[in-house]
Amino acid sequence: MLINHNREKLLNAIIYFSKNTKYCGITKLCKLLYYFDFMHFRETGRSVTGLDYFAWDFGPVPQELYFELKNPSQELKDYIRKAADSEGSFEKLIPQKKFDDKHFSKKELKILQEVVYIFKDAKTKEMTEASHLPNHPWDKTIKGKGEKKRIDYLLAIDNTEKSLNIEEAKERMKEREEIIKAFNG
Repeated sequence: MLINHNREKLLNAIIYFSKNTKYCGITKLCKLLYYFDFMHFRETGRSVTGLDYFAWDFGPVPQELYFELKNPSQELKDYIRKAADSEGSFEKLIPQKKFDDKHFSKKELKILQEVVYIFKDAKTKEMTEASHLPNHPWDKTIKGKGEKKRIDYLLAIDNTEKSLNIEEAKERMKEREEIIKAFNG
């Protein structure tokens, strides 16, 4: 089966997070991917995985992937499987392949490692609380558009030193769309 570059990155990010964090079930994975994509977007103007995230009640969710994880395809099962954790309190994700860093840039790998460093020992409840902080993308989406709406990546732009400004981010998004359009004809 032919897998596109974003899908390779996504599958390898899933492997990396499930191998390198504790308590990694579906909900924690969704939040780890959210932080990975939104931190990368804040610095570069593009996500890593290409996923869209939605403001669900319990936080940002890559909706399409969430449903795929609940009912995994054979392709996904080749990369990850679910198993009850030792206490039986949730389904832990177990990698079935080795992480392959060749799909990532140096910056992507650095952010992947940062996300693991921050959330390695966090339980799902703690991650949910972190994703619900006031004036963060999930909170702004819930207040501005309502529940189950898509979270705009531009909401990741802030006043931190690493962040692009809003104009730079919009320009990079536009350039990326033009490149994709040119290749897709």
